[in-house]
Amino acid sequence: MFALSQLGADSLRVTLKCEPLLAEALRGAHAAVLPGYHLNKRHWNTAIIDGSLSEDAISDMIGDSYDLVVSKLPRARRRPLGWRGDPR
Repeated sequence: MFALSQLGADSLRVTLKCEPLLAEALRGAHAAVLPGYHLNKRHWNTAIIDGSLSEDAISDMIGDSYDLVVSKLPRARRRPLGWRGDPR
């Protein structure tokens, strides 16, 4: 699992896995990035999608979260995903 969202909520939020130091830096730089709701606050951030974060920033956070999770999978599980982090 690399992303969580409550799609029916009043405000759109997405919770994403993150390297601990980057997670803190993102929280310090953006009011719309909070510690992960009901998750390990060291490794998860919740981004509020309210227009204050650029689409590129959100896309980067999603990509980073995916990479973190997929990089920990066994090679046999990563290969079918075509993950770009695998050496050729």
